[in-house]
Amino acid sequence: MTSEIRRATVDDAPGIARVHLQSWRETYHPVLPAQVLAGLDLEARIVRWREIVGAGVTEVWVARAEGEVVGFAAAGSGRHAQAPAPRELEGLYVVAARHGSGDGAALLAAALGDAPAYLWVWRDNARAIAFYARHGFAPDGAAETHTVSGHGIPAIRMVRTA
Repeated sequence: MTSEIRRATVDDAPGIARVHLQSWRETYHPVLPAQVLAGLDLEARIVRWREIVGAGVTEVWVARAEGEVVGFAAAGSGRHAQAPAPRELEGLYVVAARHGSGDGAALLAAALGDAPAYLWVWRDNARAIAFYARHGFAPDGAAETHTVSGHGIPAIRMVRTA
């Protein structure tokens, strides 16, 4: 069952930060050392999400179930000078316990509709790549390495043109 999907408010920052860290720990353990994942700072992430939501430049949407944030999506006009589309999905995370619930699809629809867009995804995250492919995104050949605490995460760009 899909959660309630709505625009985030600054008050959602603690829940967004919790989902962000939990999702990283559930997803990135193959590429980031356990001590890096364990050392992710919840309080710092809450402050950062308050800033992001409060600034209003990036649109942030949350999925809520049973009174808690269980997922979020963030989208904006793109952070790259050579963007292949006018919108960028900057992040979409749903806690593993809610995978398959429809929350991810609902968040994606809220954040982007069916507009052309692009995103970056961990190259070895087959589940996420398949999810985005079901929603019209395809790899365009661009790749880069995102660095977290000195550790590289190889990423590919996926684009939806229509």
